[in-house]
Amino acid sequence: MKSTIALTAVAALAAKASASCFAERMGYPCCSGNEVVYTDDDGKWGVENGNWCGIADEPVYESCWSESQGYPCCSSPNAEVWYTDESGKWGVENGDWCGIPKGTPTPIDDEPYEISGNPFKGVEFYINPYYVDEVDGAIAQMTDSSLIAKAEKMKTFSNAIWLDTIKNMQSWLETNLQGAQSQHQSSGKDILTVFVVYDLPGRDCHALASNGELLANDGDLARYKSEYIDVIEGHLKKYNTQPVVLIVEPDSLANLVTNLESTPACADSEKYYLEGHAYLIKKFGVLPHVAMYLDIGHAFWLGWDDNREKAGKVYAKVISSGSPGKVRGFTDNVSNYTPWEDPTLSRGPETEWNPCPDEKRYLEAMHKDFKAAGIQSVYFVCDTSRNGKKVDRKHPGEWCNQTGVGVGARPKASPVSGMDYLDAFYWIKPLGESDGTSDENAVRYDGYCGHETAMKPAPEAGQWFQKHFEQGIKNANPPL
Repeated sequence: MKSTIALTAVAALAAKASASCFAERMGYPCCSGNEVVYTDDDGKWGVENGNWCGIADEPVYESCWSESQGYPCCSSPNAEVWYTDESGKWGVENGDWCGIPKGTPTPIDDEPYEISGNPFKGVEFYINPYYVDEVDGAIAQMTDSSLIAKAEKMKTFSNAIWLDTIKNMQSWLETNLQGAQSQHQSSGKDILTVFVVYDLPGRDCHALASNGELLANDGDLARYKSEYIDVIEGHLKKYNTQPVVLIVEPDSLANLVTNLESTPACADSEKYYLEGHAYLIKKFGVLPHVAMYLDIGHAFWLGWDDNREKAGKVYAKVISSGSPGKVRGFTDNVSNYTPWEDPTLSRGPETEWNPCPDEKRYLEAMHKDFKAAGIQSVYFVCDTSRNGKKVDRKHPGEWCNQTGVGVGARPKASPVSGMDYLDAFYWIKPLGESDGTSDENAVRYDGYCGHETAMKPAPEAGQWFQKHFEQGIKNANPPL
């Protein structure tokens, strides 16, 4: 019977060991997994969330009953039960069945979680199992041992889970909330999961490569509310013992700042962008364990003085429309390549007189302007998944599958001293997933994906792009 039950990637990560380990007395945490990266006289070491952690010896229970049937025992009596038969209860670890020890489970505090301050601080970041699976597929295509080693490290870092269609939301939201809850119950740690809410009617009105499934009309707005936002709300309310961050609708509001007059599709979408945001802020912004960040494009979209001033008014209006819901802050550089710091650039002809030619200067300016616009909570999450190296683009507005890509700073809370309003560096756009197809005959072909500095041939947006991934890990800064 067990062999006929489908195992998901989430199930493979569901049960984690909860034993203490040698590393704690040395100031390092214990690993929640068991992948060995390094061994010394103290013991076995792994890497999680970009930090060293100690791997505890496997707990031993007197009743490791499943070994007689050819299966190992699970690492904890708290493991999630996936199947029960006459032998006992079965769980899943490392993609294989394991027997849950017949010990007494450790009680876990399952009180509702309430975010106070920076949601990225003091928690463990959830590892996206879908991305781990994608990277494993990429590794299977590699022969260079040094490149494989870099790719293996990519699996130890957290990135966002994109809910980019109603179907994908139904498949990925609850399973990953369950995965985070199971990891919490077996490890005792608070587990932060990051999702991208991304299915507005008329989505990405100024681009073609990432247009969505819902059109800019009243009927699809009703679907967005009832089939997408309401369903997400229901799952978030059900799984309320762990913190959740929502990255809200990349590119949408930034388009309302700059593209209403030049792009008819954006003018047609304005009503639905505004109503959609008001609705979701009211729904999600009252949940104590959820923090939301609205997207503000990037430095070479809204960085100019007049754009930032207009953005302050637009975002203040949108946030007010969602009252009593609250918004924690804003996210920048999503799916983009602008470096965090670029000291070679200044305000001048090369930057079209943009006073914010990198993301650091952009956020410094946005913090002042948004505060001046009356926005109360102004905190930022910068996407560093692909901005470790200055790419080959000839104009900073280039955005599609840029050559010269390098993965950037690792996900980390409060990463920059003196910028207390920067909540985190985080990988929102998973490196290796395409920005858009370079096939000129494709329905979703966007001219930017055919530009000179866009890597070609490229698959459809969201599909795996092996060459782009390999270049990104080769050019990683800091190195992998």
